[in-house]
Amino acid sequence: MTIASAALLLFLILDPLGNIPVFLSLLRGMPPHRQRVVLVREMLIALGVLMAFLWGGRYALELMHLRQESVSIAGGIVLFLIGLRMIFPPPEGLMGELPDGEPFIVPMAIPLVAGPSGMAAVMLMGSQEPDRMGAWSLALLIAWAATAAILFSATYLYKWLGGRVLTAIERLMGMVIVAISVQMLLDGLAAYLAILPASTG
Repeated sequence: MTIASAALLLFLILDPLGNIPVFLSLLRGMPPHRQRVVLVREMLIALGVLMAFLWGGRYALELMHLRQESVSIAGGIVLFLIGLRMIFPPPEGLMGELPDGEPFIVPMAIPLVAGPSGMAAVMLMGSQEPDRMGAWSLALLIAWAATAAILFSATYLYKWLGGRVLTAIERLMGMVIVAISVQMLLDGLAAYLAILPASTG
């Protein structure tokens, strides 16, 4: 796999276009300057998490006796709850009462950008070809930069999207996220059940 193909794969996994409605919903109501500060902070946190999983994720999971399937199942549960709140938003907002009125780490950095799929992908790259860690790091940086550029431009959609359109997109993406989360959960369970007989036998 070349750097370009790895970067494209990671870009598709990070799914910035699919995250735009969620980010707009989470940032709605903040001053434009604060939106940019929060977005930069969350993107840097996501990059740090992905880099950490690329370089040491498999060692951390081995240390805690956790499998990659556990990451997928946990991420699926979190995304399922987020999707339900997007479809049926509570009066206090998508993520409830947030410190200082803004999200921190969850759900923007994790799991929307640095999600289970991205973590598993970079761990797989690092474990299959550990001698190319520099190339994988560059591919991750390229994918992250493209994702950040798209999500950063999403804040300007406030100028063209009305409240009704944004609400409709939010409900639709909530349904999509619920479906993705269920598939993620099922994939994690299927992978775990497939290795269970081998581990118990």
